[in-house]
Amino acid sequence: MNDLYQMINRKMIIKMPGECIEGILSDVGNDILVVNDGQNYYYIPQLHVMKIKLDEKENQNHTPSFESPNDMQEKKISFRGILLNAVGINTEIHIVGKKSLHGIITKVLSDYFVFYSPIYKNIYIPLNHVKWLRVIDQNRTPFHFPDTPAVTSSLSRSFEEQLKKSIGTLVVFDMGEDNDKIGLIKSVDANMIQLINANCETIYIKQNHIKSIHFP
Repeated sequence: MNDLYQMINRKMIIKMPGECIEGILSDVGNDILVVNDGQNYYYIPQLHVMKIKLDEKENQNHTPSFESPNDMQEKKISFRGILLNAVGINTEIHIVGKKSLHGIITKVLSDYFVFYSPIYKNIYIPLNHVKWLRVIDQNRTPFHFPDTPAVTSSLSRSFEEQLKKSIGTLVVFDMGEDNDKIGLIKSVDANMIQLINANCETIYIKQNHIKSIHFP
């Protein structure tokens, strides 16, 4: 998507599954777009971008500015870098359906991160399932709740290994959007999770489709 560098500072329409964000394209990385909608900066992983369209009406009198490859190299950003910079500050993220989460990123691991929510407490989120994130006003604590992130100990480097540590534990996958994603983990093997739901039925879920995990 190197051609997108030529579109920086122009009004764009970013289409993702179930959502559309419109705003000024502020920056481009190998795996991320930064869009300002006039109020907020949205950090959008390119993995979930379906379509990018120039807003012709807003850009009729705009002359694009071109940067040299050296300038672009110096300014290169990444999704992982954005996550690391966001550790410890108030953030809103979107991972499931139309639901967004408010809280604080507390730890970034190899393929997932820990997000602390005043409502759900610690949530483990794979990097490749974040639709977008934005930093919120640091003078406002989510829900005006002066909560302190719980300490997370003995975190595994990979999401799969962290899931294996949860065998025998009640869990909620994907924020409980499906009742079959709430239950007791029996096993984790070969990208497949065996779960016992509330009806004592055995459910098998592909690990790479899990968007989040937290504990009731």
